Amino acid sequence: MQIAYRAKDITEAHIVAGLLNASGIKTHVGGLYLQGAMGEIGAAGFSNVHVDDEDLYPARQVIAEYEANGQAVPAPETVEGKPDSYARWFLLTMAVLALIWLNLR
Repeated sequence: MQIAYRAKDITEAHIVAGLLNASGIKTHVGGLYLQGAMGEIGAAGFSNVHVDDEDLYPARQVIAEYEANGQAVPAPETVEGKPDSYARWFLLTMAVLALIWLNLR
């Protein structure tokens, strides 16, 4: 495996890894546990995105487009007072699990 991207922190490494995975390139984020040893300071230089040797060039192209774009995608606007579908499914799942747990007791 080769290092395709050296991230400044673990969050950025996972964002880039997700971008590469969405492009069909398998990734591995390295340095996850090393950064935790540094505490909450957010030490830099430990988080790397690794790809297979044959995927290095396509990964670097995707990363170059990501860095060149440099634009954040705005979150979709939500309607006030209307919960989104994830919240509804989460609450439904929690209610079902609570009912199952109560019936098993």
